[in-house]
Amino acid sequence: MVSSRIPSFHKMTVEERIAAVREFAGLSDEEVRLLKQSCKLGMEKANIMIENVIGTFELPFGIATNFLINGKDYLIPMAIEEPSVVAAASFAAKLARAGGGFKARADEPVMIAQIQIRRVKNIDKAMEKLIASKKDIIDMANEKAGLLLELGGGAKDFELRKINTPSGNMLIFNLLVDVRDAMGANTVNTMAEHISPLLEELTQADTLFKIVSNLAIYRKAYSKALWRKDVLEESCKADMSGDEIVENIIDGYYFAYYDQFRATTHNKGIMNGISALAIATGNDFRALEAGVHSYAAYKHEYRPVTKYYKNKKGDLVGEIEIPLAVGTVGGSIKTNPLAQIALKILKVKSAKELSMVMASLGLAQNFAALRAMATEGIQHGHMRLHARNIAIMAGAKGDEIEKVAAKLYEEKNFSAEHAKEILKDIRK
Repeated sequence: MVSSRIPSFHKMTVEERIAAVREFAGLSDEEVRLLKQSCKLGMEKANIMIENVIGTFELPFGIATNFLINGKDYLIPMAIEEPSVVAAASFAAKLARAGGGFKARADEPVMIAQIQIRRVKNIDKAMEKLIASKKDIIDMANEKAGLLLELGGGAKDFELRKINTPSGNMLIFNLLVDVRDAMGANTVNTMAEHISPLLEELTQADTLFKIVSNLAIYRKAYSKALWRKDVLEESCKADMSGDEIVENIIDGYYFAYYDQFRATTHNKGIMNGISALAIATGNDFRALEAGVHSYAAYKHEYRPVTKYYKNKKGDLVGEIEIPLAVGTVGGSIKTNPLAQIALKILKVKSAKELSMVMASLGLAQNFAALRAMATEGIQHGHMRLHARNIAIMAGAKGDEIEKVAAKLYEEKNFSAEHAKEILKDIRK
Protein backbone atom coordinates (compact mmCIF):
# COMPACT_ATOMS: atom_id res chain seq x y z
CA MET A 1 0.00 0.00 0.00
CA VAL A 2 1.33 3.45 -0.98
CA SER A 3 1.40 5.86 1.96
CA SER A 4 -0.19 9.33 1.99
CA ARG A 5 2.60 10.38 4.35
CA ILE A 6 4.75 12.39 1.94
CA PRO A 7 7.44 14.32 3.85
CA SER A 8 7.93 17.98 2.83
CA PHE A 9 5.15 17.79 0.25
CA HIS A 10 4.48 21.51 0.81
CA LYS A 11 8.11 22.33 -0.03
CA MET A 12 8.05 20.51 -3.36
CA THR A 13 7.66 22.25 -6.70
CA VAL A 14 4.30 21.78 -8.42
CA GLU A 15 5.94 19.34 -10.85
CA GLU A 16 7.31 17.26 -7.96
CA ARG A 17 3.91 17.21 -6.25
CA ILE A 18 2.21 16.04 -9.43
CA ALA A 19 4.79 13.27 -9.74
CA ALA A 20 4.15 12.19 -6.14
CA VAL A 21 0.38 12.18 -6.63
CA ARG A 22 0.81 10.32 -9.91
CA GLU A 23 2.71 7.56 -8.14
CA PHE A 24 0.17 7.40 -5.29
CA ALA A 25 -2.94 7.32 -7.51
CA GLY A 26 -1.54 5.62 -10.62
CA LEU A 27 -2.42 8.53 -12.90
CA SER A 28 -2.03 8.07 -16.62
CA ASP A 29 -0.03 10.33 -18.94
CA GLU A 30 -3.29 11.86 -20.17
CA GLU A 31 -4.52 12.54 -16.63
CA VAL A 32 -1.22 14.23 -15.73
CA ARG A 33 -1.47 16.31 -18.90
CA LEU A 34 -4.98 17.46 -17.94
CA LEU A 35 -3.78 18.43 -14.48
CA LYS A 36 -0.97 20.54 -15.91
CA GLN A 37 -3.20 22.17 -18.52
CA SER A 38 -5.96 22.86 -16.01
CA CYS A 39 -4.24 25.86 -14.51
CA LYS A 40 -5.44 28.79 -16.63
CA LEU A 41 -4.88 30.93 -13.53
CA GLY A 42 -1.19 30.10 -13.71
CA MET A 43 0.63 27.68 -11.45
CA GLU A 44 2.58 30.45 -9.73
CA LYS A 45 -0.57 32.34 -8.66
CA ALA A 46 -2.41 29.16 -7.69
CA ASN A 47 0.56 28.06 -5.60
CA ILE A 48 0.42 31.37 -3.69
CA MET A 49 -3.33 31.22 -3.06
CA ILE A 50 -3.46 27.82 -1.31
CA GLU A 51 -1.12 25.06 -0.16
CA ASN A 52 0.03 21.88 -1.90
CA VAL A 53 -1.16 22.97 -5.36
CA ILE A 54 -1.13 20.54 -8.27
CA GLY A 55 -3.50 22.43 -10.59
CA THR A 56 -6.85 24.21 -10.61
CA PHE A 57 -10.41 22.98 -10.91
CA GLU A 58 -12.67 24.63 -13.44
CA LEU A 59 -16.39 25.40 -13.24
CA PRO A 60 -18.57 26.58 -16.10
CA PHE A 61 -18.66 30.39 -16.10
CA GLY A 62 -22.05 31.68 -17.27
CA ILE A 63 -23.97 34.93 -17.44
CA ALA A 64 -27.46 35.55 -16.04
CA THR A 65 -29.23 38.13 -18.18
CA ASN A 66 -32.27 40.42 -17.85
CA PHE A 67 -31.53 41.81 -14.38
CA LEU A 68 -32.90 45.27 -13.64
CA ILE A 69 -31.95 46.34 -10.11
CA ASN A 70 -32.75 49.82 -8.79
CA GLY A 71 -33.26 50.94 -12.37
CA LYS A 72 -29.83 49.73 -13.52
CA ASP A 73 -29.24 46.82 -15.90
CA TYR A 74 -26.84 44.07 -14.90
CA LEU A 75 -25.25 41.02 -16.48
CA ILE A 76 -24.44 38.66 -13.61
CA PRO A 77 -21.46 36.25 -13.81
CA MET A 78 -22.07 32.84 -12.24
CA ALA A 79 -19.63 29.95 -11.72
CA ILE A 80 -21.58 26.75 -11.13
CA GLU A 81 -21.85 23.16 -12.36
CA GLU A 82 -25.59 22.58 -11.83
CA PRO A 83 -27.82 22.69 -14.94
CA SER A 84 -30.75 25.13 -15.18
CA VAL A 85 -29.55 27.53 -12.46
CA VAL A 86 -28.34 30.29 -14.80
CA ALA A 87 -31.32 29.85 -17.12
CA ALA A 88 -33.77 29.93 -14.22
CA ALA A 89 -32.30 33.14 -12.78
CA SER A 90 -32.38 34.82 -16.20
CA PHE A 91 -36.01 33.80 -16.74
CA ALA A 92 -37.08 35.03 -13.29
CA ALA A 93 -35.38 38.37 -13.91
CA LYS A 94 -37.10 38.66 -17.29
CA LEU A 95 -40.52 38.15 -15.70
CA ALA A 96 -39.70 40.65 -12.95
CA ARG A 97 -38.94 43.45 -15.43
CA ALA A 98 -42.65 43.94 -16.11
CA GLY A 99 -43.09 44.79 -12.44
CA GLY A 100 -40.17 47.24 -12.39
CA GLY A 101 -37.36 44.80 -11.66
CA PHE A 102 -35.73 44.47 -8.27
CA LYS A 103 -35.64 47.16 -5.59
CA ALA A 104 -32.64 46.55 -3.36
CA ARG A 105 -30.77 48.16 -0.48
CA ALA A 106 -27.99 47.19 1.90
CA ASP A 107 -26.72 48.03 5.37
CA GLU A 108 -23.32 49.58 5.97
CA PRO A 109 -20.54 46.93 5.75
CA VAL A 110 -20.14 46.28 9.49
CA MET A 111 -18.47 43.03 10.54
CA ILE A 112 -18.28 41.41 13.98
CA ALA A 113 -14.99 40.29 15.52
CA GLN A 114 -15.56 38.10 18.57
CA ILE A 115 -13.27 37.81 21.57
CA GLN A 116 -13.93 35.09 24.14
CA ILE A 117 -13.14 36.27 27.68
CA ARG A 118 -13.10 33.44 30.22
CA ARG A 119 -12.35 32.91 33.91
CA VAL A 120 -13.88 36.27 34.78
CA LYS A 121 -14.25 36.61 38.55
CA ASN A 122 -16.94 39.29 38.40
CA ILE A 123 -18.58 39.62 34.99
CA ASP A 124 -20.75 42.64 35.85
CA LYS A 125 -17.74 44.60 37.14
CA ALA A 126 -15.71 43.54 34.10
CA MET A 127 -18.46 44.81 31.80
CA GLU A 128 -18.49 48.16 33.61
CA LYS A 129 -14.74 48.54 33.13
CA LEU A 130 -14.95 47.69 29.44
CA ILE A 131 -17.76 50.19 28.86
CA ALA A 132 -15.87 52.90 30.80
CA SER A 133 -12.79 52.28 28.61
CA LYS A 134 -14.70 52.27 25.31
CA LYS A 135 -12.74 55.10 23.67
CA ASP A 136 -9.38 53.54 24.55
CA ILE A 137 -10.48 50.16 23.19
CA ILE A 138 -11.83 51.59 19.92
CA ASP A 139 -8.75 53.78 19.44
CA MET A 140 -6.47 50.79 20.02
CA ALA A 141 -8.42 48.66 17.53
CA ASN A 142 -8.12 51.40 14.93
CA GLU A 143 -4.34 51.30 15.22
CA LYS A 144 -4.72 48.29 12.91
CA ALA A 145 -7.38 49.84 10.67
CA GLY A 146 -4.90 51.23 8.15
CA LEU A 147 -6.59 52.64 5.03
CA LEU A 148 -10.03 51.88 6.44
CA LEU A 149 -9.96 55.02 8.60
CA GLU A 150 -9.22 57.23 5.60
CA LEU A 151 -12.15 55.65 3.76
CA GLY A 152 -14.55 56.27 6.65
CA GLY A 153 -14.39 52.77 8.10
CA GLY A 154 -12.73 51.21 11.12
CA ALA A 155 -13.87 50.05 14.55
CA LYS A 156 -17.05 51.84 15.58
CA ASP A 157 -18.47 50.17 18.68
CA PHE A 158 -18.65 46.93 20.66
CA GLU A 159 -21.26 44.74 22.34
CA LEU A 160 -20.99 42.52 25.41
CA ARG A 161 -22.79 39.23 26.07
CA LYS A 162 -22.71 36.76 28.92
CA ILE A 163 -22.95 33.06 28.15
CA ASN A 164 -23.19 30.10 30.51
CA THR A 165 -21.15 27.01 29.61
CA PRO A 166 -20.12 23.75 31.30
CA SER A 167 -16.70 25.41 31.74
CA GLY A 168 -18.26 28.33 33.57
CA ASN A 169 -19.57 31.77 32.68
CA MET A 170 -17.90 33.62 29.82
CA LEU A 171 -18.02 37.19 28.58
CA ILE A 172 -18.20 37.61 24.79
CA PHE A 173 -16.84 40.85 23.37
CA ASN A 174 -18.17 41.68 19.87
CA LEU A 175 -16.13 44.38 18.15
CA LEU A 176 -18.10 46.12 15.37
CA VAL A 177 -15.96 47.20 12.43
CA ASP A 178 -16.93 49.03 9.23
CA VAL A 179 -14.77 47.30 6.61
CA ARG A 180 -15.89 49.37 3.60
CA ASP A 181 -15.40 47.43 0.32
CA ALA A 182 -13.53 44.48 1.82
CA MET A 183 -15.07 41.26 3.07
CA GLY A 184 -13.09 42.14 6.18
CA ALA A 185 -12.22 38.87 7.92
CA ASN A 186 -8.47 39.41 8.04
CA THR A 187 -8.80 43.01 9.20
CA VAL A 188 -11.20 42.32 12.05
CA ASN A 189 -9.24 39.26 13.17
CA THR A 190 -6.08 41.40 13.40
CA MET A 191 -7.94 44.06 15.37
CA ALA A 192 -9.34 41.48 17.80
CA GLU A 193 -5.92 40.02 18.50
CA HIS A 194 -4.44 43.51 18.91
CA ILE A 195 -6.89 44.63 21.63
CA SER A 196 -7.01 41.34 23.54
CA PRO A 197 -4.16 42.24 25.98
CA LEU A 198 -6.03 45.42 26.93
CA LEU A 199 -9.25 43.46 27.50
CA GLU A 200 -7.37 41.01 29.71
CA GLU A 201 -5.92 43.88 31.73
CA LEU A 202 -9.31 45.56 32.16
CA THR A 203 -11.21 42.39 33.09
CA GLN A 204 -8.40 40.62 34.96
CA ALA A 205 -9.34 37.55 32.91
CA ASP A 206 -8.12 35.41 30.06
CA THR A 207 -8.94 35.79 26.35
CA LEU A 208 -8.90 32.73 24.12
CA PHE A 209 -10.62 32.78 20.73
CA LYS A 210 -10.38 35.97 18.63
CA ILE A 211 -12.21 35.46 15.35
CA VAL A 212 -14.66 36.99 12.87
CA SER A 213 -18.30 35.89 12.98
CA ASN A 214 -19.87 34.88 9.69
CA LEU A 215 -23.31 35.71 11.08
CA ALA A 216 -23.05 39.30 9.83
CA ILE A 217 -26.35 40.60 11.21
CA TYR A 218 -25.28 44.24 10.80
CA ARG A 219 -24.37 43.72 7.16
CA LYS A 220 -27.63 42.60 5.59
CA ALA A 221 -28.86 43.05 2.04
CA TYR A 222 -32.50 43.33 1.02
CA SER A 223 -34.29 42.96 -2.28
CA LYS A 224 -37.91 43.04 -3.39
CA ALA A 225 -39.63 42.26 -6.68
CA LEU A 226 -43.15 42.15 -8.09
CA TRP A 227 -44.24 39.49 -10.55
CA ARG A 228 -47.48 40.45 -12.30
CA LYS A 229 -50.04 37.68 -12.43
CA ASP A 230 -50.84 38.34 -16.12
CA VAL A 231 -47.15 37.93 -17.00
CA LEU A 232 -46.99 34.72 -14.97
CA GLU A 233 -50.00 33.38 -16.84
CA GLU A 234 -48.62 34.29 -20.28
CA SER A 235 -45.27 32.63 -19.50
CA CYS A 236 -46.77 29.38 -18.20
CA LYS A 237 -46.90 26.36 -20.50
CA ALA A 238 -49.38 24.63 -18.23
CA ASP A 239 -53.08 25.53 -18.46
CA MET A 240 -53.18 27.73 -15.36
CA SER A 241 -54.48 31.20 -14.55
CA GLY A 242 -52.27 33.89 -13.08
CA ASP A 243 -54.27 33.82 -9.86
CA GLU A 244 -53.72 30.08 -9.55
CA ILE A 245 -49.97 30.41 -10.12
CA VAL A 246 -49.70 33.13 -7.47
CA GLU A 247 -51.69 31.04 -4.98
CA ASN A 248 -49.56 27.97 -5.67
CA ILE A 249 -46.31 29.89 -5.15
CA ILE A 250 -47.55 31.34 -1.86
CA ASP A 251 -48.66 27.89 -0.70
CA GLY A 252 -45.20 26.59 -1.60
CA TYR A 253 -43.68 29.36 0.50
CA TYR A 254 -45.92 28.42 3.44
CA PHE A 255 -44.77 24.81 3.07
CA ALA A 256 -41.18 26.00 3.57
CA TYR A 257 -42.10 28.39 6.38
CA TYR A 258 -43.73 25.70 8.50
CA ASP A 259 -41.56 22.70 7.58
CA GLN A 260 -37.81 22.73 8.26
CA PHE A 261 -37.06 19.92 5.81
CA ARG A 262 -38.57 21.94 2.98
CA ALA A 263 -37.07 25.22 4.29
CA THR A 264 -33.58 23.76 4.03
CA THR A 265 -33.99 22.97 0.33
CA HIS A 266 -35.81 26.28 -0.22
CA ASN A 267 -32.79 28.17 1.14
CA LYS A 268 -30.33 25.92 -0.68
CA GLY A 269 -31.92 27.04 -3.95
CA ILE A 270 -31.38 30.67 -2.97
CA MET A 271 -27.70 29.92 -2.38
CA ASN A 272 -27.41 28.31 -5.82
CA GLY A 273 -27.38 31.80 -7.25
CA ILE A 274 -25.59 33.62 -4.44
CA SER A 275 -22.75 31.11 -4.17
CA ALA A 276 -22.30 31.01 -7.95
CA LEU A 277 -21.84 34.79 -8.01
CA ALA A 278 -19.58 34.65 -4.95
CA ILE A 279 -17.30 32.10 -6.63
CA ALA A 280 -17.20 34.12 -9.86
CA THR A 281 -16.15 37.28 -7.99
CA GLY A 282 -13.57 35.57 -5.74
CA ASN A 283 -15.67 35.87 -2.57
CA ASP A 284 -15.90 33.32 0.25
CA PHE A 285 -19.06 31.40 -0.62
CA ARG A 286 -18.61 29.10 2.38
CA ALA A 287 -18.83 32.06 4.76
CA LEU A 288 -21.94 33.28 2.95
CA GLU A 289 -23.57 29.85 3.12
CA ALA A 290 -22.90 29.61 6.86
CA GLY A 291 -24.16 33.13 7.51
CA VAL A 292 -27.38 32.81 5.52
CA HIS A 293 -28.34 29.41 6.94
CA SER A 294 -27.56 30.62 10.47
CA TYR A 295 -29.67 33.73 9.88
CA ALA A 296 -32.53 31.47 8.81
CA ALA A 297 -32.62 30.22 12.41
CA TYR A 298 -31.70 33.51 14.09
CA LYS A 299 -34.03 34.11 17.08
CA HIS A 300 -36.56 31.51 15.88
CA GLU A 301 -36.88 28.08 14.28
CA TYR A 302 -35.16 27.54 10.93
CA ARG A 303 -37.22 29.30 8.24
CA PRO A 304 -36.99 30.59 4.67
CA VAL A 305 -35.01 33.79 4.20
CA THR A 306 -37.51 34.92 1.57
CA LYS A 307 -41.20 35.62 1.86
CA TYR A 308 -44.06 35.92 -0.62
CA TYR A 309 -47.47 37.57 -0.53
CA LYS A 310 -50.11 39.13 -2.79
CA ASN A 311 -50.55 42.86 -3.27
CA LYS A 312 -53.97 44.52 -3.66
CA LYS A 313 -54.05 43.70 -7.37
CA GLY A 314 -53.37 40.04 -6.72
CA ASP A 315 -49.84 40.18 -8.11
CA LEU A 316 -47.02 38.28 -6.42
CA VAL A 317 -44.50 40.13 -4.27
CA GLY A 318 -41.27 38.48 -3.14
CA GLU A 319 -38.75 39.76 -0.58
CA ILE A 320 -35.39 38.60 0.73
CA GLU A 321 -33.34 39.70 3.76
CA ILE A 322 -29.97 38.09 4.38
CA PRO A 323 -26.51 38.83 5.79
CA LEU A 324 -24.00 39.18 2.95
CA ALA A 325 -20.38 39.87 3.85
CA VAL A 326 -18.81 40.35 0.43
CA GLY A 327 -15.95 42.38 -0.93
CA THR A 328 -14.69 43.93 -4.14
CA VAL A 329 -11.08 44.29 -2.94
CA GLY A 330 -8.49 42.12 -1.22
CA GLY A 331 -7.68 38.42 -1.04
CA SER A 332 -8.32 36.18 -4.03
CA ILE A 333 -10.47 38.92 -5.58
CA LYS A 334 -7.32 40.78 -6.62
CA THR A 335 -5.23 37.66 -7.25
CA ASN A 336 -7.62 35.93 -9.63
CA PRO A 337 -7.95 37.73 -12.99
CA LEU A 338 -11.27 35.99 -13.70
CA ALA A 339 -12.72 37.52 -10.52
CA GLN A 340 -11.63 40.92 -11.80
CA ILE A 341 -13.31 40.24 -15.14
CA ALA A 342 -16.48 39.19 -13.33
CA LEU A 343 -16.53 42.46 -11.37
CA LYS A 344 -15.95 44.41 -14.57
CA ILE A 345 -18.91 42.66 -16.20
CA LEU A 346 -21.05 43.46 -13.16
CA LYS A 347 -20.04 47.14 -13.19
CA VAL A 348 -20.50 47.40 -9.42
CA LYS A 349 -18.90 50.34 -7.65
CA SER A 350 -18.85 49.01 -4.08
CA ALA A 351 -19.28 45.98 -1.86
CA LYS A 352 -22.72 47.31 -0.88
CA GLU A 353 -23.80 47.33 -4.52
CA LEU A 354 -22.45 43.81 -5.00
CA SER A 355 -24.47 42.61 -1.99
CA MET A 356 -27.64 44.16 -3.45
CA VAL A 357 -27.06 42.38 -6.75
CA MET A 358 -26.37 39.15 -4.87
CA ALA A 359 -29.58 39.41 -2.82
CA SER A 360 -31.60 40.11 -5.97
CA LEU A 361 -30.05 37.09 -7.66
CA GLY A 362 -30.93 34.92 -4.66
CA LEU A 363 -34.53 36.12 -4.75
CA ALA A 364 -34.74 35.47 -8.50
CA GLN A 365 -33.34 31.98 -8.06
CA ASN A 366 -35.86 31.22 -5.34
CA PHE A 367 -38.82 32.57 -7.31
CA ALA A 368 -37.79 30.52 -10.35
CA ALA A 369 -37.75 27.30 -8.33
CA LEU A 370 -41.09 28.04 -6.66
CA ARG A 371 -42.69 28.96 -9.97
CA ALA A 372 -41.41 25.78 -11.62
CA MET A 373 -42.77 23.58 -8.84
CA ALA A 374 -46.05 25.50 -8.79
CA THR A 375 -46.58 25.01 -12.53
CA GLU A 376 -44.79 22.54 -14.83
CA GLY A 377 -42.72 20.86 -12.12
CA ILE A 378 -39.07 21.31 -11.18
CA GLN A 379 -37.79 18.55 -13.46
CA HIS A 380 -39.28 20.05 -16.63
CA GLY A 381 -36.36 22.39 -17.29
CA HIS A 382 -33.76 20.75 -15.11
CA MET A 383 -33.85 17.35 -16.82
CA ARG A 384 -33.89 18.90 -20.29
CA LEU A 385 -30.53 20.48 -19.48
CA HIS A 386 -29.26 17.50 -17.51
CA ALA A 387 -29.90 15.31 -20.55
CA ARG A 388 -26.99 17.06 -22.28
CA ASN A 389 -24.61 15.92 -19.54
CA ILE A 390 -25.83 12.36 -19.93
CA ALA A 391 -25.36 12.59 -23.71
CA ILE A 392 -21.75 13.73 -23.23
CA MET A 393 -21.14 10.92 -20.72
CA ALA A 394 -22.38 8.48 -23.37
CA GLY A 395 -19.77 9.79 -25.84
CA ALA A 396 -21.85 12.21 -27.92
CA LYS A 397 -19.96 15.01 -29.67
CA GLY A 398 -20.93 18.18 -31.53
CA ASP A 399 -24.46 18.06 -32.96
CA GLU A 400 -24.92 14.59 -31.51
CA ILE A 401 -25.24 16.03 -28.00
CA GLU A 402 -28.47 17.92 -28.70
CA LYS A 403 -29.93 15.02 -30.71
CA VAL A 404 -29.28 12.50 -27.93
CA ALA A 405 -30.48 14.92 -25.25
CA ALA A 406 -33.72 15.64 -27.12
CA LYS A 407 -34.44 11.91 -27.47
CA LEU A 408 -33.70 11.25 -23.80
CA TYR A 409 -36.09 14.01 -22.78
CA GLU A 410 -38.78 12.91 -25.23
CA GLU A 411 -38.70 9.34 -23.93
CA LYS A 412 -38.22 10.41 -20.27
CA ASN A 413 -35.47 7.84 -19.90
CA PHE A 414 -32.29 9.48 -18.64
CA SER A 415 -30.02 6.48 -18.11
CA ALA A 416 -26.50 6.49 -19.53
CA GLU A 417 -27.09 3.09 -21.14
CA HIS A 418 -30.13 4.39 -23.01
CA ALA A 419 -28.11 7.39 -24.16
CA LYS A 420 -25.49 5.03 -25.64
CA GLU A 421 -28.21 3.14 -27.52
CA ILE A 422 -29.60 6.37 -28.96
CA LEU A 423 -26.10 7.44 -29.98
CA LYS A 424 -25.53 4.17 -31.83
CA ASP A 425 -28.77 4.68 -33.77
CA ILE A 426 -27.81 8.24 -34.68
CA ARG A 427 -24.41 7.15 -35.97
CA LYS A 428 -25.81 4.37 -38.18
